[in-house]
Amino acid sequence: MPSATYELFREAILGEKQVVCVYQGYHRELCALIIGHTGGKERVLAFQFGGESSSPLPPGGNWKCLDLAQVEDAALRDGPWREGSRHRTTQTCVEDVDLDVNIHVRKRR
Repeated sequence: MPSATYELFREAILGEKQVVCVYQGYHRELCALIIGHTGGKERVLAFQFGGESSSPLPPGGNWKCLDLAQVEDAALRDGPWREGSRHRTTQTCVEDVDLDVNIHVRKRR
């Protein structure tokens, strides 16, 4: 059964909502794009556009792979959808994809 955090991130993808949370002790502002599992762990590929990180966030944001077991205080919020412009490589964050915003949400419109 999926965790409450997994369900919240899934809802964020379906509604193209922003997520604010704490991850590894840092406040994050992001948009989730792909959710599923890797090695049995719940994971999400997200684009972080605001908040804090262990290294400086580049202007415009950066891609992040999050282990959902480490996410705290997650909440949805309205705001512009952001996903960056750098799609140079195939994602390796989520092996077993449950939901991908580009395939399961946008292609159905």
